[in-house]
Amino acid sequence: MPTCLLGARRTVQLSLLLTGLLLMPWAMASSVTEKGEAFERTVEEHGQRYSLIGSGVFRYMIWTAYAGAYYQAAGETQPQPLDDLPRRLELAYFHAIDAPDFAEATTESLKKSLTAYEYSQLEADINAFNRSYQDVEPQDRYVLSWDGAALRLALNGETLFEGGNAELASAMFSIWLGERPLDDDFRDELLGKN
Repeated sequence: MPTCLLGARRTVQLSLLLTGLLLMPWAMASSVTEKGEAFERTVEEHGQRYSLIGSGVFRYMIWTAYAGAYYQAAGETQPQPLDDLPRRLELAYFHAIDAPDFAEATTESLKKSLTAYEYSQLEADINAFNRSYQDVEPQDRYVLSWDGAALRLALNGETLFEGGNAELASAMFSIWLGERPLDDDFRDELLGKN
C-alpha cells in the first residue's frame, strides 16, 4: 500500500478516536444542565423509571422564568406527551411565584387548550389541583407526573396533589406540551426537537 494512503488512513483513524474521546463525557454524563439547573437523564419515582426526552428554558417576556425537563417511561423513546403512558415534567424556578398566580395561569391555559365541554368535564378536578399549589422561591422545583394510575404534583419532593385520571393528566401536560402550549420553542426543547 502506498505511503500516502497509509498516512491518510492513520489520520482518519486518529480523527475518529479524538472525536470519540471528546464525545465520551457527554455520552457518559448522568445529567444535563439548563441555566445552571441539573436534570438527571434517568429518574425513578413511585416505582416507575423515567428517561429524559428533552430539556430547555422557558422565557416569559423579558424574564428567564424556569428550566425544565420532560421524561417518559424508560423504553418509550418517541415523545408522546399526551398519551396515557407514564411521564414526568420537572420545572426548576428562577423567580418567586405566588400560588394564586399558578392557579390562575393553569386555569387560563386550560381554557385556551380545551374545548368548553372538555373543561367543564374536568373543572372540579382542575379546581382541586389548583388548590394544591404553593408559593415558590428561586431554586424550588415542581414535578408533575403521571404513572398510569395517579397524577401527582410535588414541590421539592413533597407531594401536594395525588389523584385525577388520564384526562386530567393529559390536560395538565398539554399546558407545556400540547398543540397550544405556553411556548412553542420550550415545548420543542422538552420534546427533544431542538
